[in-house]
Amino acid sequence: MTVSRYLNQPETVREPTRLKVRRAIEQTGYVHNRLAGALKSSRTRLVAVVVPMVTNPIFSDAFQAINERLAKAGYQVLLGVSGYQSEQEQELLEVILSRRPDGIILTGTLHTTTSRNRLRAAGVPVVETWDLSAEPIDMLVGFSHEQAGRDVARHLLGRGYRHFALFAVDDPRGLRRADSFCKTLAEEGVTALHRSTWQGLPSLAQGREGLSALLRALPSEQDGPCVVVCTSDTIAQGVLTEAAARGIRVPEQLAVMGFGDMAFAAHTFPALSTVRIDGTLMGQTAAAMLLQRLQGEGALVKTVDIGFDLVKRESTV
Repeated sequence: MTVSRYLNQPETVREPTRLKVRRAIEQTGYVHNRLAGALKSSRTRLVAVVVPMVTNPIFSDAFQAINERLAKAGYQVLLGVSGYQSEQEQELLEVILSRRPDGIILTGTLHTTTSRNRLRAAGVPVVETWDLSAEPIDMLVGFSHEQAGRDVARHLLGRGYRHFALFAVDDPRGLRRADSFCKTLAEEGVTALHRSTWQGLPSLAQGREGLSALLRALPSEQDGPCVVVCTSDTIAQGVLTEAAARGIRVPEQLAVMGFGDMAFAAHTFPALSTVRIDGTLMGQTAAAMLLQRLQGEGALVKTVDIGFDLVKRESTV
């Protein structure tokens, strides 16, 4: 009974006794059977987190915050990678739900109909992140990608830019920002726009190749520099690299705008203008909302908009 209390409620066991039990566990190599405990309590103490990629610091910062907050509350975190593909997410969720997690945190709101039906039928608390939607599955914390696209367009127009290029990958949220950016330009009478879109994950190579193609397409003479707006800081860094290799002065001859404010953005040459999303705040908020539900407190607020910030640095005038 004492060992059971130590494993499940260690705070109820006196420190000298805890040391004895811990020493016995280490000597015997005992591993706590959490499955048996889950069958008894109907709780697995497991939370699944699905992200599109782990190499992007934006998502890794959010995951780290989620993991730290849930670990303090006694939950283990299972990480899944969807690769920006809703069908891949659907297959992943089928496996996750078979493990009977206590909660699920997802990236984005674009899921297959099958995924939505399964999640609602499972009755598991769900927090969607990195987006806003009028019809969330359950709880939601994010920001408006459409508003981000509009604000970037209005900011650059306000700075006097009239020549634009857009570099993007086929990430659905990035494409929504891109479409909103283009629509806002069109509403202001700017219809000439060089647009390049790549499949897969963002890379420096895309930025370098994109700028090479753009330079071939630009007229030899135009009034003022072109500004290249990228849906990822990684692509924008590639643009800056290619510009440096060609001796193009930024921002005098070419301006560059990124998205994400990754750790390197403030240290490129010149420093990269971008859009900052607080991934740590995103993760902390998502974890807090989920824990509130798991602890039986309900959800006082079901949707939280954490917003974004335009970061103006030397790569734009």
